[in-house]
Amino acid sequence: MRLRRLRLATLTAVAALVIAGCAAGGSDEQGSATASPNSLTLWTDPLYGPTMEAVAGQFTATTGVPVKVEQVASELQTVFVTASQAGTGPDLVMGAHDWIGNLVQNGTIDPIPMTAEKQDLFLPKAIEGVTFNSQIYGVPFALENIALFRNTTLVPDAPATMEDLIATGEELKAQGKTTEVLSFPVGATGDAYHSYPLYTSAGGTVFGRTLAGDYDAKQLELGTPEGIAAMAKIGALGETGEGVLKRSISDNLSQLFTDQQAPFMITGPWNLPAVIKSGVPYAVSAIPPFADGGPARPFVGVQAMYIASKAKNKALAQEFATNFFPTPEVAKQLFEVQPRPPALKSVYTEIAATDADIKNFVDAGQDGDIMPSITAMAAVFAPLGKAEAAIIGGADPGSTMTDTAAAINGQINR
Repeated sequence: MRLRRLRLATLTAVAALVIAGCAAGGSDEQGSATASPNSLTLWTDPLYGPTMEAVAGQFTATTGVPVKVEQVASELQTVFVTASQAGTGPDLVMGAHDWIGNLVQNGTIDPIPMTAEKQDLFLPKAIEGVTFNSQIYGVPFALENIALFRNTTLVPDAPATMEDLIATGEELKAQGKTTEVLSFPVGATGDAYHSYPLYTSAGGTVFGRTLAGDYDAKQLELGTPEGIAAMAKIGALGETGEGVLKRSISDNLSQLFTDQQAPFMITGPWNLPAVIKSGVPYAVSAIPPFADGGPARPFVGVQAMYIASKAKNKALAQEFATNFFPTPEVAKQLFEVQPRPPALKSVYTEIAATDADIKNFVDAGQDGDIMPSITAMAAVFAPLGKAEAAIIGGADPGSTMTDTAAAINGQINR
C-alpha cells in the first residue's frame, strides 16, 4: 500500500510539472510550439481498446492528465509508422514485440531506460522479447506461445513424444472415437508459426545468430541440409505420408477439438475461452518432440507498450508507460481481456497458483525461441508457410525448400 501511495504521488508530481510547463508556454523536443502537451494519446487494437480506456481513466483520475485512447481496427503497425513519420501519430502504442525491428528502423520508437531492478519485475522471456540490439524498447505486459491441448477423457496422460501422440491418436481413430489424430492448422497457404516447434525438434532453424546472440538475416538456414531434412520429417506426417497433418484443417482447428473429433490440438491461449466454454475436459502441456529429435521449441511472443519518438510529451509518456502501466492493477485488467500469461512476475505467480493453464503455457514456452523481431522475418512467414503446405501435400522437400530459401534470400539480402 505504501509503495502504491508513493507511485501515485510521483505520478501526480510529474503531471503537475508537465501542466506547469504547458502553462508557461513550453515547447516539444523539436522546438515547435505544443498546443496541448498536458495530455496523452494512446493507440491500441480493438481487443485491448475498451480496457485501456478504463486504465486511461484511472490515470486521469490520479493525475488530472487526459489520455485519449484510439482503437486502430487493422494494420496498426503500418498505420502507426505512417502517422509517426507524418507527425500525426500518438504518444504511446501497444503491439507485438516483433514489430520492434521495423519500428526502430523507421525511427518511430525510443529506447526505454529500465534499471536492472525494474527489469527483474518481469519474466525473463518478456524482457528478452523487448530487447533489440542490446536496448529495451518496450514495456511488456503479456506473453504467448503455442502448446498442446489434449482431451483428458480420451488421453489421461500427456504424450512424451510426437510418435506417442500419433500412436494414441491413430488408436482412437481406429476405435471410432475420433476422426482426426491431431487438430493442427495448415490450410491452403500453410502455417509456419504453428509448424515451427516440429521444425525445430526435427533439427531445423530459420536464422543463425551473431556472436552477440542476435538473429542474423544473413544466415538464412531454411535451404540447408538440416532445414530440408526437418521439413521432410514434417512432410512425412502429411497427406501422402501418415495423414496426420492436413491442409483441410485451418479455421476449423478449435471446433475439431471442442466437438471431440480430435483428441489433441496445437494452439495458443487465445483459444482457451472456446475450449472452456465447450465443457470438454482438457489439459495443456508442452508440445512433444520427435523421439530422435531435440526439444519442440515454439516461438514466444511478447505484447508491449512503446513510447513514440515523436511523442508530444515524452516525460509524461514515459511516466505512463514505465510507472503507471506495469502495475499489478493494470496487468490484471489486461489479463481479463484475454488469458495470456502476464509479463509481471508478481501477477503471473499469483494467477499461476490457481490457474494451471497459464502455468502450463509458460512452462511450454520456457525453452521456446523469441520470435525474431528483425525486419527480415516479415519476408519469411508467407513463403515458408506455402512451402510447408506444399510439402504436406506431397511436394518434394528438397527442391521446395531450396527454391523457397532462394526467394526469401532475394528479398532480404538484395
